[in-house]
Amino acid sequence: MKPLHSSRFRKGLLGLLVLALMTGSAFVQRSMNRARADLGLTRSEPLENAPPLLVFSTVVLGGFRGLIANALWIRAMEMQDEGRYFEMIQLHDWITKLTPHVDAVWVVSAWNMSYNISIKFNEPADRWRWVYAGIQLIRDQALKYNPHDVELYRELGWHFQHKLGHNLDDAHLYYKSRWAGMMTEVLGGGRPNFDDLIKPPDDTWAARAKRLHDEFKMDPEVMKEVDEEYGPLEWRLPETSAIYWACVGRKMVKTDDQLIKLRRLIFQSMQLAFYRGRLIELAWNQTVEFGPNLDIVDKASASYEEMVAAERAGGNESMAQNISNAHKNFLRDAVYFLYVHARLKEAQQWFTYLKEKYPEKVDQAQSLDDYALARIEEDAGETDQNRQISNIMGALERSFVYLATGQDDLATGNLLVARKIHARYTGEIGDGPSGERVPLPPLASMRETVLKDLLNPEKGLVPELAARLKTALGLPADFGGTNAPPAGAAPSSTNTPPATAISTNAVPSAP
Repeated sequence: MKPLHSSRFRKGLLGLLVLALMTGSAFVQRSMNRARADLGLTRSEPLENAPPLLVFSTVVLGGFRGLIANALWIRAMEMQDEGRYFEMIQLHDWITKLTPHVDAVWVVSAWNMSYNISIKFNEPADRWRWVYAGIQLIRDQALKYNPHDVELYRELGWHFQHKLGHNLDDAHLYYKSRWAGMMTEVLGGGRPNFDDLIKPPDDTWAARAKRLHDEFKMDPEVMKEVDEEYGPLEWRLPETSAIYWACVGRKMVKTDDQLIKLRRLIFQSMQLAFYRGRLIELAWNQTVEFGPNLDIVDKASASYEEMVAAERAGGNESMAQNISNAHKNFLRDAVYFLYVHARLKEAQQWFTYLKEKYPEKVDQAQSLDDYALARIEEDAGETDQNRQISNIMGALERSFVYLATGQDDLATGNLLVARKIHARYTGEIGDGPSGERVPLPPLASMRETVLKDLLNPEKGLVPELAARLKTALGLPADFGGTNAPPAGAAPSSTNTPPATAISTNAVPSAP
């Protein structure tokens, strides 16, 4: 039989060991709680509109909520395969409520809506509902629970840049038109008045600012900062929203990798904003058309150089070289676009910079005129829609400017270049299977847009040249620069332009 004191000693020792372990556990628990708080895993929202059994199981199982979410996720994928979309979206709602602070859940759910479910529908309006639902899921719900999650800001910007901004979806023009229409209701046409949105002077502006904040979750002060850093931007186009959300997310970054991802999103969106970041028609016929935003050449170029420096600083020389190559091509296009839009002084400045920055890309003995003419011949066979719109509108702009200055032969020549490019593109490409993505706008519509811009007293030709151009074209002296249809014109769902005094078959005559 063991001595009683020996048994008591062991019990005492075990008691001290238990106490020590509990004390250590308390310290570890504090550390774990801090980590959970940093990762946003400590809060939990009650389920809404879920079956009683699901609510009961969630309460009872507590920490096993992730297992419940996984089971629901598997069922949601089965429903998607079965085409049961509305039931599936309800499961997505429950899954995000079970795990509201796991960004991957929101990202995948939004991706399913915008990319996988939307393409199951043929009608653009049906697709748009799912695409915008994906955007709303991240913007209105995911960021509400995770306001400092950088990945969610990047994903939201990606939806705007890629799903709405690019032309990979046959319904992309419908998406752009719907988004531009919504933003126009809040911001008005043309450049937004940021100051009136920040400090509304009347009830109308107060209502706009409220809708901007409540519905679109955008801050006019941040918008103004973004526009000053990267603009002037067209805020009715989706790539500008991509830049905005990337800039908001940039304030939350904690790692270099997060910062680089957002910088990539910004410079890719700046690419789009340069090549077709100008909204040239929106309203009476429910369509949108685009042209290059030549006013952001310097800031778009700077975004390339910033990304190259960031990639090299991060040791990613391969990516830095890829972006550097893209920068070369951007500068070549910038020189060319400026030239064909009759901004010759700027074209020469950037041509000189291109020669200095990338001397191997350009013949050092080549003049600006020779370079531009070679590009015109090269691009005559291009099939890129954005490039051809820029070429045609630039040629039309030069034609009108030459006509106003009495250089009739150059005016006629540039008009013929515009016709040739338009006819060649239309003849080689055709109307495409859907009739939405590939075709160019009618030549008459583009001519009218260019003319109205040139005769716009705020941003067009000087009054003397504007008057001479009106005389040359036989237009009344009070002809303005608006995008409204002529009196009595009925709205149309096609790209047919309104009747104007400009004929695509008429060669400009001398004043």
